[in-house]
Amino acid sequence: MKRILLFGAGKSATCLIDYLIEEIHRHHWELVVADNNEDLARSKIGGAAGTKAVAVQVENEAARNALVKESDIVISLLPPALHSLVASSCLQERRSLLTASYMDDSIRSRAGEVRDKGLLFLCEMGLDPGIDHMSAMHLIHRIRSQGGRILSFRSHTGGLVAPSSDDNPWHYKISWNPRNVVLAGSAGAIFKQEGGIVKKSYRELFKDTGEVIVEGVGKLAWYPNRDSLSYIPLYGLEETESFIRTTLRHKIFCEAWAALIDAGLADDKIPLQTEGVRFKDWSAPVHSFVSTRNEGLFQFLGLFDDEPLPVKAKSSADALQYLLETRLAMRPDDRDMIVMLHELDYTIQGKRLGMQSSLVVEGDDYLRTAMAKTVGLPLGIAAKLILEGKIGLKGLHIPILPEIYIPVLEELIDHGVQFRETVG
Repeated sequence: MKRILLFGAGKSATCLIDYLIEEIHRHHWELVVADNNEDLARSKIGGAAGTKAVAVQVENEAARNALVKESDIVISLLPPALHSLVASSCLQERRSLLTASYMDDSIRSRAGEVRDKGLLFLCEMGLDPGIDHMSAMHLIHRIRSQGGRILSFRSHTGGLVAPSSDDNPWHYKISWNPRNVVLAGSAGAIFKQEGGIVKKSYRELFKDTGEVIVEGVGKLAWYPNRDSLSYIPLYGLEETESFIRTTLRHKIFCEAWAALIDAGLADDKIPLQTEGVRFKDWSAPVHSFVSTRNEGLFQFLGLFDDEPLPVKAKSSADALQYLLETRLAMRPDDRDMIVMLHELDYTIQGKRLGMQSSLVVEGDDYLRTAMAKTVGLPLGIAAKLILEGKIGLKGLHIPILPEIYIPVLEELIDHGVQFRETVG
């Protein structure tokens, strides 16, 4: 009997666990969910037959190795910095590994060992990165099969609040890791535009945003996402004049967030003294950036409140994260929304064309969110296909190969994750 091991039972795990429970019943497999919070893991599996919740501190090498050894395939939804620990156990016990996170240097450095041991380590198998790679490569390969030459590539993704639950001036609610929201863009960004290389600092990202219109959603703003250049060779798009990957938000969000950055309120480097300090004291620097457009957003977030800063806040980023978690929280009846848009300009037989491929997914509730669905389902589908022998690749990969993206995208359609294309 085959066993799937999942490390992590947090926000993004709910829909993945639901999917895996259905699949283990269909195939007579087993599922083990390991988390440092056993009660959380147990709540996610709901006592389903063939499942087991285990309490584990992933830093405990012996406990981690034992769980991996007893499994046939491993999925990690832990924070990215912990994937290397799980990877070490997978290499030792010769088990394949799937993650939804960006492939970091620690994982990349083990490519030879993964290959030599005949394993598959599949990274970036979530939403962004993940579904963005698969859907983009599907378009790129199809255009090339028709003799096309791609001139520009722009890929936009955003986790937003569904219109029915959009009831605050930020037009945003927390549906994923709030720390990632606070620090988004802090590393700056680099991309290719009209043949040149463009670098944006953290302070610049949210000030000079672009704009797209998504069918069924309307107008959204975008800011560049990290290092777009590293994906040019992976996508085989060295000939493109422009190549950029971005994050989608509403325009007013970006404007207000730029002010928070300028005021230093998203800083996670400088220690913060909290004793006797109120939010309105801490946020004093932002007053220089208050305008008629953003004042209501800052008031809603609680920047000007008399409430004392939480003692556990060690930096301004911690204090800001506390406000996001409390003021922009998803209510039980709230629904989030994932929006993805690929824009490609290309030529076929001398004719210039433009293509838009868009995806809009709404969550069911605050637990089974669109974010949890689009991050978790690709992982679950890939794990199933690997155990069934339908994906036989070995080595270290991201999902840019047809052997991966074709069957995964096909099954995602059955779960309401389907792109809409227009060409003109």
